[in-house]
Amino acid sequence: MAHKFEIYRDKAGEFRVRFKYNSETIFATEGYASKSSAKNAIESIKKNGPEAAVEDNS
Repeated sequence: MAHKFEIYRDKAGEFRVRFKYNSETIFATEGYASKSSAKNAIESIKKNGPEAAVEDNS
């Protein structure tokens, strides 16, 4: 699968989410105290992402 969400623990022990395309990280979230909060972040991105506006500041 080319696209995937990846939950991992950072050095501080917080859970973070990376969105990857192939092996390249496209973005990463802030740290969360619990894995369930990281999973909620994924669901929020899936739900709200398709309707997000694009802001071009170039």
